[in-house]
Amino acid sequence: MASNRNDSVKKLNEADRPNRSGNTRGADMNQRYDARCAAFNSLLRCECGAKYSNLEIDSAIGRYKLEDAEKRLYTTLVYGVIESKLTLEYIIARLARRPVESLEPEVKTLLCLGLYQLSRLDRIPEHAAVNETVELAKRFCPRASGFVNALLRAYIRADRNSLLPDPNDRMKYLSVKYSVAEELICIFDSLLASNDETERLLAALNVLPRPTLRVNTLKLSRDELLRRLSDSGIEAYKSELSEFAVKLADSTISDKIRELISSGYVYIQDEASILALEAARPMPGEYVLDVCSCPGGKSFTAAIMMNNQGRVRSFDIHKSKLSLVDSGAKRLGITIIDTTERDARVYDESLVHIADLVICDVPCSGLGVIAKKPELRYKSAADIARLYDIQYDILENCSNYVKPGGRLSYSTCTINRGENSDVVNSFLAKHTEFTPKYEKQLLPHIDGTDGFYICVLSRADA
Repeated sequence: MASNRNDSVKKLNEADRPNRSGNTRGADMNQRYDARCAAFNSLLRCECGAKYSNLEIDSAIGRYKLEDAEKRLYTTLVYGVIESKLTLEYIIARLARRPVESLEPEVKTLLCLGLYQLSRLDRIPEHAAVNETVELAKRFCPRASGFVNALLRAYIRADRNSLLPDPNDRMKYLSVKYSVAEELICIFDSLLASNDETERLLAALNVLPRPTLRVNTLKLSRDELLRRLSDSGIEAYKSELSEFAVKLADSTISDKIRELISSGYVYIQDEASILALEAARPMPGEYVLDVCSCPGGKSFTAAIMMNNQGRVRSFDIHKSKLSLVDSGAKRLGITIIDTTERDARVYDESLVHIADLVICDVPCSGLGVIAKKPELRYKSAADIARLYDIQYDILENCSNYVKPGGRLSYSTCTINRGENSDVVNSFLAKHTEFTPKYEKQLLPHIDGTDGFYICVLSRADA
């Protein structure tokens, strides 16, 4: 299968390579790149390990020059197929009566694309989903077009419940039904009170949350923002968790919302992330370090809460990403943020006891944002365990930078105890000078936010 995947990537690279006139061969020669065709190519790239879905989508929308309606369908198909991967592959194996690993990547991708439309997109007629997928098969793998047609039509005739595992095999059933790795379900079981609650969490992680806008109160109030949205026909309402946040009723980011973002009136930030900063309480005139800052949301929120007075130093190990913080601060009218490339695990004597507040929003498994990042559904426990030492080392090192009487904020966008309270408790066992002042685990099925952990520690006065 490795050679098949490499061949598939090579074909895609050939198809999308610019010709002598500078045009993309696949897009500008004899091929028509509508939403389904573009989605097929992007899914194959992701399947073969060439790109993560968010990066592929960003580049593909421009590469294939899709119209607005096509962009929406394309994005729905790419994210939808990836987030439903285990479900779709299980159904394919049942109907084909052969392991999905035995199929060529192109054939498997086409079948997933067709099955996703049939099973999840009610607005697309069954005949259209089948016919369009078969046409793609004729174009990209003609010898398999009959097989693709037969399997999709077999799915239409089948009893859908019979295509899932036996519910008595609980772990397999939940993994296939919600398309989440069994190892992650074991983690969820260990955190939650009952099997029923685990399933409620899995269901919540399958629903893309509506966007939250954080109001830039340096430029306008929340009430003024709501008036502007209402005048533009955009339905929105006040967040119940933050007085500085607005929830959109629709998941679509309209041109008006984009205009508000580009003008610096708002930025997209989940309520949980906003709450983490509100718990840390950055104040005007304070010295704040945001040690894992990119793409900048927490630095922005801190600076706005400080009324653009004081200093926010935004660090990140990836220099290339710091431009996002710089450009975002400029757009928002924030002047107190400066950025520096820095590894948060490496001790810097010049920073010792300098900060009123140190923000450690550490790299994590992202299990609380699975709905937004579909690849995270398939992480292994071993992948996650490799993060524990990194998270502890960041907290341990950066605690040195908190001045006596200052605060240390630790947060993640995961619900895994091993990355959250276990890290904090290990730290506190060695650092009696720090005391917990606030701790909260947010859960999507209970709080309606990203899954998120927040802990604010206070350092004793000298």
